[in-house]
Amino acid sequence: MKGRIPVVLLACGSFNPITNMHLRLFEVARDHLHDTGRYHVTAGILSPVNDKYGKKDLVAAHHRVTMAQLALQTSDWIRVDPWESEQAQWVETVKVLRHHHRQLLTSPPPMGAPDTSSKALSSASAAAPELKLLCGADFLKSFGVPGLWEEAHVQEIVSKFGVVCVGRVGHDAEAYIADLPILRRHRHNIHVAHAPVQNALSATYVRQALAQGHSVRYLLPDAVLAYIQMHRLYLGSASARGNRSGTH
Repeated sequence: MKGRIPVVLLACGSFNPITNMHLRLFEVARDHLHDTGRYHVTAGILSPVNDKYGKKDLVAAHHRVTMAQLALQTSDWIRVDPWESEQAQWVETVKVLRHHHRQLLTSPPPMGAPDTSSKALSSASAAAPELKLLCGADFLKSFGVPGLWEEAHVQEIVSKFGVVCVGRVGHDAEAYIADLPILRRHRHNIHVAHAPVQNALSATYVRQALAQGHSVRYLLPDAVLAYIQMHRLYLGSASARGNRSGTH
């Protein structure tokens, strides 16, 4: 990896609950960037959204952070960062990126970060690692929803930071880029990674299945499922009525 550009991947979302597909996003994105021959992914950061986001059926942040930590306890390069979830109010994605970019520029990785990440970040080239937003294709589609994003925020995300988008069943990332002028202009800074194993799993489905008493084993880590069962999460009938809007 000598001479490559160091990159840290940041995924923002509800993770309500975290699933195996969320974890695969990181692995697929890392492989894709490594295969370009230009990048070396040194770390991954998973940032659960603040409770004030107000999404239907969103369980408390401390549960979502704990479940993510349990899911990542075997990872040697991805960590959970609770900063976003601990703020007094909901924080826009671009502000989360700014925060973590400042952290990379001014301070070492937080205590508890995987050793390999710390070593990689400290031994990388003199330049600070690039920070890129990791998302699924459904998230990329949202950039084109009228009124959902401030154009200045989208501009900053795709121009200053860059995006690594992992394809999802039923979504055409390349078409979303082609249809939106701001994404077309910065196509060089948007990496589309194609998952070798297609996966239509969503957190929405997991919540619905749990509410209906159906098995979700092997769709999420065993430790996460045990935590859900222990705290009796997602058992309300409202979850079963939710729409299938994706994993965020």
